[in-house]
Amino acid sequence: MEKTGQDRLNDPFLNHGTAFTEEQRKQYHLEGMLPPQEQSLESQVREVYLQYQEESTNLEKRIFLMTIFNTNRVLFFKIFSEHVTEFMPIVYDPTIAETIENYSHLFVNPQNAAFLSIDKPDQMEASLKNAADGRDIKLIVVTDGEEILGIGDWGTQGVDISVGKLMVYTAAAGVDPACVLPVVLDVGTNNEKLLKDDLYLGNKHSRVNGDKYYQFVDQFVQCVEKLFPGLYLHFEDFGRDNADNILKKYRDHILTFNDDIQGTGIIVLAGILGALKISGQKLTEQKYVCFGAGTAGTGIVEQVYSEMLQAGLKPEEARQHFYLVDKQGLLFDDTPDLTPAQKPFVRKRSEFANADQLKDLKSVVQAVHPDILVGTSTRSGAFTQDIVTEMAEHTERPIIFPLSNPTQLAEAKAQDLIEWTKGKALVATGIPADPVDYQGVKYEIGQANNALVYPGLGLGALAVNAKVLSDEMISVAAHSLGGIVDSTKPGAAVLPPVEKLNIFSQTVAHAVANQAIKDHLNQNEYDDGKQAVEALRWAPEYKNE
Repeated sequence: MEKTGQDRLNDPFLNHGTAFTEEQRKQYHLEGMLPPQEQSLESQVREVYLQYQEESTNLEKRIFLMTIFNTNRVLFFKIFSEHVTEFMPIVYDPTIAETIENYSHLFVNPQNAAFLSIDKPDQMEASLKNAADGRDIKLIVVTDGEEILGIGDWGTQGVDISVGKLMVYTAAAGVDPACVLPVVLDVGTNNEKLLKDDLYLGNKHSRVNGDKYYQFVDQFVQCVEKLFPGLYLHFEDFGRDNADNILKKYRDHILTFNDDIQGTGIIVLAGILGALKISGQKLTEQKYVCFGAGTAGTGIVEQVYSEMLQAGLKPEEARQHFYLVDKQGLLFDDTPDLTPAQKPFVRKRSEFANADQLKDLKSVVQAVHPDILVGTSTRSGAFTQDIVTEMAEHTERPIIFPLSNPTQLAEAKAQDLIEWTKGKALVATGIPADPVDYQGVKYEIGQANNALVYPGLGLGALAVNAKVLSDEMISVAAHSLGGIVDSTKPGAAVLPPVEKLNIFSQTVAHAVANQAIKDHLNQNEYDDGKQAVEALRWAPEYKNE
């Protein structure tokens, strides 16, 4: 049944606001419900941007933009597409961390999300159908809120991360916003602040773990596969053990992706490949220290390891290039409580004369002399000057990526890394960083932002309805970013800039779709990945639905 009158104005996927034409106002029974002056989409964008500029804080700006998002998707994504660089830190990280922490207190609109409670598993299918509201859902971002960004367990409030990720899919890659669904699996929370908060909107009990938890996740996966054929299922910000277990269970059977494990790994691999293009060195010659061996850290290691295998190394040879450092220091095969993701990359104590002394990053750097240092530790300032200079003394172009975010959790500042290494360091950060001027050279700092790769990866897989997301598709996504940056320019960045997000999202999508076709993983009949991607892309413009 066609929506008319107030129902159409209240539907963010159908609402045009003051851009409804006179003919449409008659067709949808909107006469007298809007001011008489008709506006173009471009005029609405100018008006909204002027209002946006009046907001004084980033949080206020995000709340304002979310009001537009909740009322008119076309208008929201049109203005987002015109101000990607400016809006990314407002709509997503780091400002989204503040809205997640205050979600229950700021709650106004559920934003077409599905809230699935482990206490009411029998309502799951109905809840998903209600949230989808008849839409053809092709992409779901789901979280259980256990490890949100660098801020921890925020329970059902983590739904905002799903909403934010999906915004980037649309703004960057052109995924139709009517075909996406944010989902939160509310299995409780261990955040005492939330449990004691009268306004907290989630389940007020500790997290459910073990068999009951995995049964709930499995019920969810089976349910969405049944309801939404051809689905791309993106897992986001799950606890590190759960994230790894879930990915390993489903990745070879359905089209699924974990951004914390695979997405972070892809973008860091792309950054390392970009750095090596500048230095002229080979990946198989690099010694790699991972500082912070959680979900993200080990996910990156696994991705770089996979790339070394594709470069011709045998598994045992490739594993010898990696050193994992966590809160215990260097991880050995006899370290207690190792995770499944850590175990393949731990070292033997017999390798080191001073193994018992390798209990911090500095001692490990002194013992190993790494070429690559990647931080996902959330330990502010952990990459100290003495550690960085020690590293730089033993490798010509040290690759140093302090990736923790938000800003206050970063392991180092880009400017310090450039200055401490006398311009030798090849740097990428997890947060936006201004260029660094040092001795007459302007050093561009790449941002290892997953948004550079996951939107195009998803669009490419969806465009050909891929059966699974293969290692080859992931590898080609990382390699496809090469060539966008002029690596011969002094001070060149190791990754392309975020302001070109929509351009290289298409580059990634084309490469991924073509790889799926090459490996016969496509279920849509396309011979050309670019053609498939262009057929699926959505643009923010008003249509007479």
